[in-house]
Amino acid sequence: MSAGPNSAINPEAELPSPLRVKPVGPNRSVKGFALFALALSVVFWRPLIDLARYAFGSDLYSHILLIPWVSLYLAALKRRTLPPVRAGNMMAAWIPGLTGALVLAVYGVLRFQGFRPAMDDYLSMMIFSWYCFLAAGFLAFLGSRVMRSLAFPVGFLALMVPLPALFTNGLELFLQHTSADAAAALFNLTGATVFREGLVFQLPGIAIEVARECSGIHSSLVLFITSLLAGHLLLHSGWKKAVFALAVVPLGIVRNGFRIFTIGMLCVHVDPAMINSPIHTRGGPVFFLLSLVPFFILLFLLRRSERPGKSDQPAAEALPGPGNKSSP
Repeated sequence: MSAGPNSAINPEAELPSPLRVKPVGPNRSVKGFALFALALSVVFWRPLIDLARYAFGSDLYSHILLIPWVSLYLAALKRRTLPPVRAGNMMAAWIPGLTGALVLAVYGVLRFQGFRPAMDDYLSMMIFSWYCFLAAGFLAFLGSRVMRSLAFPVGFLALMVPLPALFTNGLELFLQHTSADAAAALFNLTGATVFREGLVFQLPGIAIEVARECSGIHSSLVLFITSLLAGHLLLHSGWKKAVFALAVVPLGIVRNGFRIFTIGMLCVHVDPAMINSPIHTRGGPVFFLLSLVPFFILLFLLRRSERPGKSDQPAAEALPGPGNKSSP
C-alpha cells in the first residue's frame, strides 16, 4: 500500500528500536546506591548506634563522629570530575561483600560459643563488616571507575572502624616505651641528673613513671588523620603523601617525650607538686599545638618542592568537557 502525497513521515518511527532505548542514567545508579546504603544502615542500626555512643564518650575515638561527614565533603569536592556511571562491577563487588560476610560469620560463631568480646572488638568486627558491605554496594551500583575516582573518600571512611583491643594495646605500649626513650634522650642532652629504670625516671626530689595513659595515642591518631587529609588536599606526589603521613610517628614520639621532659624539669626546678598541675593533667592540647609547628613546616617544604601542575590524579578526572578543545 503506497502512502498518499499528504501522508506525514515520522522520522522516529523509521529508527531501529535499539536506537530508541535510553541508557540507564547516573541518577538511577546513585539513587540505587543511596537506598542500598540506607537499608544496610537500618540492618546494622544497633552497631552503628553503639558506635556513636561509644565514640561520644571515648577520648580515643571521639573523631569517629566526624569521619562520615568529612568523607561526604571530600566526595562532593570531586562530583564535577567524576567519570560517567556506565555499569556496576558485580565481580569486583564480590570481594568486599564476601569479606564482610566472613567477618560477620566469625562474630556469629564466637557469640554462639559463648565468647563475649570487649566493646572495641565487637565494634571493630561489626563496623568493618558494615563498611565492607557498603563498599560492595558502591561497586555494584556505581562501578570501578567511580570507585577509583573516589578512592580516598571511600578509604577515609574506613577510619570509622575502631581498632581491635589487641592492636590498640600494642600501639599504646609502643608509644609508651618510645616516648620514654625520647624523654631520656632529652634528659641526657641537657645534662640533667636522672637515673632511668625502665619506665621510671628518678629525678632529684621526685620519681616519674611513664604510664600507659601518657602514650599520647589519641593525639597521635588525630595528627595522623590530619596528615592524611592535608596530604590528599595539598600534595600531589604519592610518595610525598606517604612520607608526610609516616612522619607523624616520630613527630608524635618526640612531642610526647618533650612533654615528659618538660614536666620532669618543672618538678625539679619549680616544685615537685607540678606533677599534679594542669600542665600534666590537661596539658595535652598545648603540646599538640606545639607539634603542629614542625608538622606544617614539613607540609610547606613538601608542597614547595612539587613542580606546578604536577598531579597524580587519574586521567578520567581531567577529561575535557563538550565545549573544551584539547591542544595538539
